[in-house]
Amino acid sequence: MREKRRFYFSDETENFRRPAEPAEGEEVVLRLRGWKDDSFRAWVRTEDGQRLAMSLEASMAGEPAEGPAFYEARIPGLFAPFRYVFEIQDAGGTVYFSKRGLQDRLDFDQAFVVIPGFQVPEWAKGAVIYQIFIDRFRNGDPTNDVEDREYTYLRGGFSHRITQWDTLPKELDVRNFYGGDLQGVWDELDYLQYLGVEALYFNPLFVSPSNHKYDTQDYDHIDPHLGRIVWDGGEVLPEGDAGENHRATRYIRRTTDPANLEASDRFFAAFVQEVHRRGMRVILDGVFNHCGSFHKWMDREGMYRNHSLYQPGAYGCPESPYRSYFRFGEREEYECWWGFETLPKLNYEGSPELWQAVLETGAKWVSAPYCADGWRLDVAADLGHSEETNHRFWRDFRQSVKAANPEALILAEHYGDVSSWMDGSQWDTVMNYDAFMEPVSWFLTGMEKHSDEFRPNLWNNGDVFWKSMTRNMARFPYGSLHAAMNQLDNHDHSRFATRTSHRVGRLASAGSAAAGQNIHLGVCREAAVIQMTWPGAPTLYYGNETALCGWTDPDSRRPFPWGGENWELIEFYRDLIHLHRHSPALRKGSLIRLASGHQRIAYGRFLGEERVAVVVYNGETPGEVEIPVDLLGGTGPWVLVRQMETWEDGYNIGQVRIPAPDGLARIPMRPLSAAIFLVKTGERAGEQA
Repeated sequence: MREKRRFYFSDETENFRRPAEPAEGEEVVLRLRGWKDDSFRAWVRTEDGQRLAMSLEASMAGEPAEGPAFYEARIPGLFAPFRYVFEIQDAGGTVYFSKRGLQDRLDFDQAFVVIPGFQVPEWAKGAVIYQIFIDRFRNGDPTNDVEDREYTYLRGGFSHRITQWDTLPKELDVRNFYGGDLQGVWDELDYLQYLGVEALYFNPLFVSPSNHKYDTQDYDHIDPHLGRIVWDGGEVLPEGDAGENHRATRYIRRTTDPANLEASDRFFAAFVQEVHRRGMRVILDGVFNHCGSFHKWMDREGMYRNHSLYQPGAYGCPESPYRSYFRFGEREEYECWWGFETLPKLNYEGSPELWQAVLETGAKWVSAPYCADGWRLDVAADLGHSEETNHRFWRDFRQSVKAANPEALILAEHYGDVSSWMDGSQWDTVMNYDAFMEPVSWFLTGMEKHSDEFRPNLWNNGDVFWKSMTRNMARFPYGSLHAAMNQLDNHDHSRFATRTSHRVGRLASAGSAAAGQNIHLGVCREAAVIQMTWPGAPTLYYGNETALCGWTDPDSRRPFPWGGENWELIEFYRDLIHLHRHSPALRKGSLIRLASGHQRIAYGRFLGEERVAVVVYNGETPGEVEIPVDLLGGTGPWVLVRQMETWEDGYNIGQVRIPAPDGLARIPMRPLSAAIFLVKTGERAGEQA
């Protein structure tokens, strides 16, 4: 029975559910790959006690009397979520199949689910995304740069203009500006298009006094230091002069003047139009749990005080129309996010006006003339002061954004169980820490994502990798999983390349140079192969394609090394992205485990007649990995046609054929290597790829 049961399989892709994301009231066909013999029976079991019989597909009637076969059940139009598992009876007894695979008992904890009407934007499924921390990508317009001493920020510290682009970040980096801007990104759109990028995700672009811009000053406008400064008034602060005089600095006039704000907004609209013309998308970062103390609603620093175009801010002004947007104490102290005084937490429970203002912001930037393609939502689970408020707000936010732009993606930053937000009424998907970044990092490097810990028991442990992935992926509906932002690193964590050294450290303890020592490009290539072949939207953090190093924030925000790129690695990424983009199976296909163990994982992706096998071998000496490619379906003989192989010193995209007539392939692997194969079956096994 074990030999037969290893073929049992189903999931939520188009292979096994049609349609994968049905509209309300639409009939759904559920499919199960089982076994064709006299002992096999299957049913769809539901939480409310239904037991729906499955029948052999008509197309299988003429197939051999015994072997893998497909069974189906038709479910009438649904108007509410439908959770199900498969019950299977065979010669060995009764088993059940859920998102966790075969189980001995009926358990709906990780059941499959149909959510009628929940349709994640099609363009986002498997999309190749490129994240840009804009100050560090490219300076395209020096005339909009933040000046030395242009303003004070954080207890009297001055802004500082970095004039040497390759300067490395300092520990206290928030006031240092390299000058990266939207013009710089526009100038490199050819490069991004050459690489194969399909969507750009920007860290915040709205007016803000910091280089990271997670302390928003004005949600209504693009920061002129990233866009256009057409009127440049005010003077730089004199040496040693701070305090109240900071309200007269050039920064205030630059960032509150209507001419600059309107010019920057127009420039952003033109930028998005150009990105769309090239067939790419734009995702904005929305920081709505908190704003900045500089924000015109709070105005703790008095930037907008006595400004004829702005209402009084809430700080020190009980009569302000924005007073209810925040929670104040008796001595004018206010609630902050994580205690940071520059990050006042927004008070959604206490202000319907705030609620409506943020909903309008969400709709504004995905509408004409800006036409952004979606939102990444910062610390989205923290918004509000209760779970009830949080879920209610995100339901309203979804309605507002989708009414303005039905194709807009709503993607949240989140750690942990995503299921309570993935009911079809709130988020589309998330940044995928639990079901991608962390398991990949533990398996390939043994390193925690901040480089704060090395765990040898997780390094090279393919079985733990697979169990972790299976458990966490089961919490995602189909569309959410295939649009999840699969990153190796980002602005909040250490660079993946740095983790390949297995060294624990941060900038303060280890220094900048150590972040680039003893890295393994072979492991970087392995990680990239997993990223481009795993379910989800593979997302490069700018510089991944040239193995940019760095400890966790702020060192992970180093400037892009223009002129010092690793072009061999960039070409590798380009070829790998090309494979991903042109494979329906890699974009939206089923995932099945083929092997896992010490130093190795192997898996298959398949959709329709396309079958792909991926092998990742993290050993430091040559090895061999056996994979049962017959689990990918089809009839023998099987032949694997190599599409790409990677190793420590390079990669190859030349074709090599490995026959597997009995369905078991033996793959020789170099140290620190990965390989991608197209699997051909039956009469097609003799064809050239």
